[in-house]
Order: sequence, then C-alpha cells, then structure tokens
Amino acid sequence: MSLIDFFSKKKEETPSIVPVLPKDIYTRGTLDLVDTIAPTALKIGAREIELGEKFVRAFYTISYPRFLSDGWFSPIINLDKVLDASVFIHPIETAQALRGFQKKVAEVQSQINEREAKGLVRDPLLDTAYQDLEALRDNLQQAQEKLFDVGLYLALYGDSKEEIDKTEGDIRGILDAKLVYTKPALFQQEQGFRSCLPLGTDELLVNSKLNSSPLSSMFPFVSFDLTSDRGILYGINRHNSSLILFDRFSLENYNSVVFAKSGSGKSYATKLEILRSLMFGTDVIVIDPEREYDQLTKATGGRSFHISLSSEHHINPFDLPAVKEDEDPRDVLRNNIISLVGLFRIMLGGLSHEEDAIIDRAISETYALKDITGDADFTGAEPPLLTDFEQVLSGMEGSESLVERLSKYTHGTWAGFLDKPTNIDLTRQFEVFSVRDMEDELKPVAMYMITHYIWNAVRHDLKKRLLVIDEAWWMMKSEDTASFLYSVAKRGRKYYLGVCTITQDVEDFLKSPYGRPILTNSSLQLLLKQSPTTIDVLQQTFNLTDEEKYLLLEAGVGEGLFFAGLKHAAIKIVASYTEDQIITSDPSQLLAIKEEKERHAANA
Repeated sequence: MSLIDFFSKKKEETPSIVPVLPKDIYTRGTLDLVDTIAPTALKIGAREIELGEKFVRAFYTISYPRFLSDGWFSPIINLDKVLDASVFIHPIETAQALRGFQKKVAEVQSQINEREAKGLVRDPLLDTAYQDLEALRDNLQQAQEKLFDVGLYLALYGDSKEEIDKTEGDIRGILDAKLVYTKPALFQQEQGFRSCLPLGTDELLVNSKLNSSPLSSMFPFVSFDLTSDRGILYGINRHNSSLILFDRFSLENYNSVVFAKSGSGKSYATKLEILRSLMFGTDVIVIDPEREYDQLTKATGGRSFHISLSSEHHINPFDLPAVKEDEDPRDVLRNNIISLVGLFRIMLGGLSHEEDAIIDRAISETYALKDITGDADFTGAEPPLLTDFEQVLSGMEGSESLVERLSKYTHGTWAGFLDKPTNIDLTRQFEVFSVRDMEDELKPVAMYMITHYIWNAVRHDLKKRLLVIDEAWWMMKSEDTASFLYSVAKRGRKYYLGVCTITQDVEDFLKSPYGRPILTNSSLQLLLKQSPTTIDVLQQTFNLTDEEKYLLLEAGVGEGLFFAGLKHAAIKIVASYTEDQIITSDPSQLLAIKEEKERHAANA
C-alpha cells in the first residue's frame, strides 16, 4: 500500500510498516505530487510514529479550567519547536443544547435540595455549577452565546524519541500551569497524526463542550507581528517567519540601541540597515572605531574620513554653524562655548571650578579676537584655531597649569590633531569617520569632536539622517562625552536625526549615568547573543522572561530579540548574497573576496 492510500484512507486497518512501492508508481506510469513529498516509509507505534527519519507524537486535550484568559494558547504557538496544531469546532444546535442544560440543571438542583433536606453544609462546587449553568442557559436563550464540541490536537516532530519527550514535557508543563490537561493518543497515533494534517478530518473525536467566549480565547494566530506598512526589512520573525519591517522615522523618536557580544553580528546587522536605508534616501553618518565600514563606503559611493594624528583630514573644534533665521546668534555661540568647555574637560583630564571658569572666559575672548560675538550674525566669519586659544589662555592669570597641559596638543606629541582649519564637509549621502588609527587615549576626544561637528551640520541643514555610533562605550567612558551623546539623542528628533548606538560592553554602558536615559530615549532596541556575565543585567533592564534570557545566551550569529516600542519578537538577520558580499566583516569571507578579485584581475 502506498503512502497516498495511507493519507487518503479513513478507518481501515493499518499495518505496522507501510513502504512506498516503486513498482506501483512504475505500473501507473505517473509520479504524483504526494509520491514526491511523502517519506519513504512509516512505522506506527503505540506512542509515536516513525515518519521516514523523523518521529511524530500526537496528543489531545481532555479538560479545561473554569476560566480561560485571552491568548492562553499563544505560548504554544510561539514555542520554538516543530509542531502541528489542529482545532476542530463542531457547532451544537442551540435547541438541543438547551434541552441538555435543562436536564443538567435539574440534576444539580436536585443534589442541592437533597443536601439541604439532610441538613448538610452547602457545597460551593454545586452552587457554582448551578450558577454557571443558569448563566450559560440564559446566554444561549438570548443568542449571546453558542455551544460547540471542540477538539484540540497537537502533533510534535523530532529527530529522536528523546527530543519528542522533552518537547512534550515543555508543552504539557505550559498547559498544566494553565489547568489545561492533555493525554497522548495511545494506540491512536495514526488517527491523531491524520487529524493534525490539513485534511479537515477529526478522526480522534475527543471533544469538550465550550461556548463562544472561551473558544475565542483559543484563537491561534496571535504570535507577535512587527510588520508595518512601510520601512526597511530588519529581519525574519523566528516565531512565525513573518517579515519584521519598520520605519524608525515613524516612531515617537528615531533612536535605536544595539547590544551584543563581540562576533554576534551587531555590526553586520547595522551595516545591513544602513545599506537598505540608503536605498530609501536616508543620509547616513557613521563614527567607526575599527574601520569596518570601508567596503560598504566604496560600494555605495560614500566617503571615509580617517581621523588620526597624521591624517590629512582635520576638524577645527572652534567651527561655528551658520545662524538660521529663527535662531539668535547669542544662543548659537553660547551653546558652542558650552560644548567646547566639555571638550577641554576631556582633553585636559578634568577641570576644577576655577579652571572651568578660566576656560569659559578664554573661549569667549578667543572668539572675540575674530570679531565673533553674540551681537551680530557671524555666518561666514573665520573661526579661531587652538593656537589662538592657547595665546589668549597664556595671558590670563592662574592659567599656567592649563597652558602646560594644553601644550601637548599644540607643540607636543599630539600637535596637528586639533589646531588646523577644517578641510572636510558632509555633502554625500554616506559619510564615515574612522578613528581606528587614533591612539586609545585620544579616541574619546576624537569621537566627541566628530559628534560635535556632525551635530552642527545636522542643525544647519535639515535632512532625514541616521547617525551610527559604533562601539559607543568609548564615549560612555567620560561623563562629558556621554552627556553630549545623550543630548544629541534627546534633541535629534527636532532635526530629523536618528541615533543608532552600538556597544558590546553592555554593563559599562548601563552603569553610566547617561546609559539608561539613552536607552529610554530609543524606540528601537536590538539584543543579539549575550555573554553570561551581562545577561542578568539585560534581563532586569528589559524585563525578559527566562525563555528570552536563554534565547539570547544560545542564539547564533545574527539572532536575538528586536524591540519596537512595547512589542518585541525573536529576530534572525537575513541578507541577500549581494548584500552579504558588501557588508561582511568575516575575515575568511573578506580573504575569499580579495582572492576572487585578484583572480579576475589576473585573467583580465
């Protein structure tokens, strides 16, 4: 007997082993679709079916609690296991149901009266049953409810009996906690398996009576769906294989954070978002500490600025943005002076209150030397340099220590980094600032200065932009850089700017006074594979369940949790072949791509 006959037959006797007979197919001279997709053989046992190389076990629901909450079945639907669920709903005629209820009510009422006649204490179970029956009978009579015979069957799949035992234990544990009890279909595995196939035949006929309200709570299609009408593809929903599409610029703020351990795919996911955002006309600016975005920059026609002590690219920290019509020059100048004080606090290793006041006054006087004051529009004026500031500072009383500490930036080892005019601009759609070759001690200074320059450009020219700060823990090491980053994230929405903060040092990021506020001001969060040392902090911060916690510990590369507002779902980052070739940072892939290019060049 072929498997076609097995799937189509109803109640015939089934042998223990049913092989596919190639002779039958040859005799017919045709190969049907079912012959193609059917397994080679199956073996029916008392507790499971061997379906080719897989094992299948069917079981059914036998009882439900008095109350069923909404979505009680969703943990089973969203379980990361291979299973089939079938729900058979057989309507019962209301007139027939009312006749049955009349008899049942009479029985319960008789038991209550009998207990009262004997002088026994009332039985709460009987009273509750009587009230429930009367209430349901009223609802049926008024056509507010209908009654159904409902069968709920599950078929589990696995590579071994042990795997199925574990899956069954997990599912029955979830259901038992909700007072929903199940039993395996002993010696009825064939009927149970066929009842779970998409054939619409209820061969088990193990039904429970449910009215409309509890039946509606069983609605199975309630897995988390994060698909919106527009936006870019972030990945695949691992629960139901739907697409996770989102437009960050449609949310209450445009910011995001990415937390992941090294090698888990955080930069890969971010580069994929950048590539797809560029296709929708978003300008993207990246602060790259490890020079990971060079290949993407070349492929998309962007531009890279390599900031280092010996770099040809320079940013003058004293640059001022052009004053717009709705801005007061005094406010623009004052904000720039405050940012410069923060920069000098990082450069000089901290400032006392007296030194802070001296630096503030020296900056104002340095601008005044170039006729830049808050009394007039200074758009187009030549900004001063760090050497001009040093001259002003050296002439002020009590500035000896400050001048000595500043000298290494003007005449010492670090000269040439900050004391030259700006020779870059942000005119392309994709711009990358690389600080890989900058000394570690100077990286916080460089990242603060770059962010300040970008912020001035953002405020001057309104565009839809995305600012990506990779390895943001560099900026969180200093309170001034962290504070400035938080300010940009908080105010960016007014200027159509989304800030994407990426870090692998989660604990240090959240310990910063500005770490949690930045997280709070981010509508999107992406958590990829985590290390055991930080998972407890993340679980507490994001209110993760134990299942989500272990999902992050055991996730593969590019897998994790995606949060959008109050919703979240398990995600898998998926790229096309072409996208993967552009954004990969895997050394083995990069080497293969390089060798392939050299081979083509040699053949040409």
